[in-house]
Amino acid sequence: MSIEQKDKIDFISTTPENKVELTISDHLEWDVENKHLLFLQDKLNAYLDFIQNGQILEHYPNVENNGIIISVVMKYQPKEDSLTFLYHCEKFMEKQGLEFKWKVIEK
Repeated sequence: MSIEQKDKIDFISTTPENKVELTISDHLEWDVENKHLLFLQDKLNAYLDFIQNGQILEHYPNVENNGIIISVVMKYQPKEDSLTFLYHCEKFMEKQGLEFKWKVIEK
């Protein structure tokens, strides 16, 4: 699975606190045209749809009591405009009652 497959959930797991974590696997380099940013936005919207239309409850019925995290695991460090987008996502997700986090996995 990857960020380019917007109709797929890359990974679903549970935390020790029994929160459900939906993870996006992001292997793309950041580009000047912001195509990467559009891929990320589309993927995040697909994850939100999965949550908001109730599909997540089919697999994790107790999620409403425990919480949901959307995380992005990236291969490359985000650039300034991408960081701004990520911070906006964090604020937006918080208003939706969701947790949002991201990290870069460097080799």
